[in-house]
Amino acid sequence: MQKIKYMKFRLVAVLGLTLVALVASAQNNQANNTVPRPKLVVGIMVDQMRWDFLYRYFDRYQGGGFKRMLNEGFTAENTNIDYAATVTAIGHSTVYTGSVPSIHGIAGNDFIIQATGESMYCTTDTTVKTVGSTSREGEMSPKNLWVSTITDELRLATNFRSKVIGIALKDRGSILPAGHTGNAAYWFDDPTGNWITSTYYMNELPDWVKRLNDQKLVEQYLKQEWNTLYPISTYTQSLPDNNPYEGLFSGATTPTFPVKTSAARLASVQNTPYGNTFTFDMAKAAIENEGLGKSGFTDFLAVSLSSPDYIGHQYAPNSIEIEDTYLRLDNELADFFTFLDKTTGKGNYTVFLTADHGAAHNVNFMKDNKLPAGLWQSGQLLQELNAMLQGKYNAARLVVSFSNLQASLNNRIIATNNLNEESIRKDVVNFLQGKPGIAGVFDLKAINNVILPDELRSKIVNGYNSERSGVVQIILKPGWYSGQQTGTTHGSLYPYDTHIPLLFMGWGINHGKTNKLTNMTDISPTIAALLHIQAPNGSIGKPIVEVLK
Repeated sequence: MQKIKYMKFRLVAVLGLTLVALVASAQNNQANNTVPRPKLVVGIMVDQMRWDFLYRYFDRYQGGGFKRMLNEGFTAENTNIDYAATVTAIGHSTVYTGSVPSIHGIAGNDFIIQATGESMYCTTDTTVKTVGSTSREGEMSPKNLWVSTITDELRLATNFRSKVIGIALKDRGSILPAGHTGNAAYWFDDPTGNWITSTYYMNELPDWVKRLNDQKLVEQYLKQEWNTLYPISTYTQSLPDNNPYEGLFSGATTPTFPVKTSAARLASVQNTPYGNTFTFDMAKAAIENEGLGKSGFTDFLAVSLSSPDYIGHQYAPNSIEIEDTYLRLDNELADFFTFLDKTTGKGNYTVFLTADHGAAHNVNFMKDNKLPAGLWQSGQLLQELNAMLQGKYNAARLVVSFSNLQASLNNRIIATNNLNEESIRKDVVNFLQGKPGIAGVFDLKAINNVILPDELRSKIVNGYNSERSGVVQIILKPGWYSGQQTGTTHGSLYPYDTHIPLLFMGWGINHGKTNKLTNMTDISPTIAALLHIQAPNGSIGKPIVEVLK
């Protein structure tokens, strides 16, 4: 009997001590504000990365870069862009807002303000000044973005104690991800080769940025020239080095290795893999000097790698230059992840990697290989269309642009001359119908009456912004684009432009993959769920639940 009483007493005591410990732990967590979160989130966007690049060069990737993300993390294999048009500014905005142009307002890299007919660059802000240079390349801010970002929501959730920094060679690749409340955004200044910012963020560059600029890293990289990382004979996933589908590097007479970079202007570093190296230099310096991951609150570093886009536009996807760029990028990622392991601690950070868009194969390469493709003569068609409209309405330049595959009307002239806008819209549609390369053209006001696959209709609706989009939608045939004979571009509704990689790794991330359809708009809600914070205020996406532990 005494033994039973003793056991009961012991059980009660143990339960009591356990309860006390649980209460104390809860109180301690509450006192320390320790919501379970990683120390640091790093978002990596590769500008112009087709999804298939994950596997096209897979056998040549080493273990610590893309393969580490695949082997340790989670990959959403069927992630697609869910709007039109597939360009850099919209991609960065959508990833970080979970929203689409119809809501977040970034309707292109450049877009037409419909009320005035004027062209607006996505991050232009003439009310701010350049910091770090005498150029005007710092007159930029996120003011044209109408909604909050996941980085804004993190700042709000921690009462602005989390640090947020955006870094990219392109201003839009840095500014839009850093959001409205970011502590800083830094981008590349073409004339000086330095990192700059604007008075939107600060009045003077931090000393550590000045020191990095003083190292003149761009000059050092360009002096190295650009040769292949491995023997050129091993680049079997690419066309021969000298082929007619590639553009020329500045000063070159053939599109071949070695690429002579030493005599090029500073801005040319963007057209080489050294642009990625330079970006990672800045990212590492920001982590070390800003103490990212050490604030006691989750910090966020948004890194965009702009050089693959410049290189892709110039050389196209089947070039040795692109293969070499991704083999080098794989090494850069491995080195960066090792750096994060040492500075933040493996298991203490979360990283995701995606792209803002893909890219088409070069049209002449396609045609030479018996595949349908072609160049859409947008400039010539715009001139012919305006000449026809002028003859009918006695007013010049009634259509101001075909940008983002939409016809924007000159609403000022239409109003001044009391012209019938609906009649002009019909004339635009009738003129463009049946022209080479055009699969469909219609008045956006009548989209519900147009016979379209639901997927395309949804993308067009998501991409339409009444204040910043044109009034007539143009859909090109697959493989067609507006551009030049060499290199490539992007912007279409088709998988080569819309199917993007999406990988997660680190704190709170499951190992695995999914082939179910996921959207670019799902990325921010997934990070919001991971961090236990509100999704951005314009978000329409859903968390990818399989990603999260």
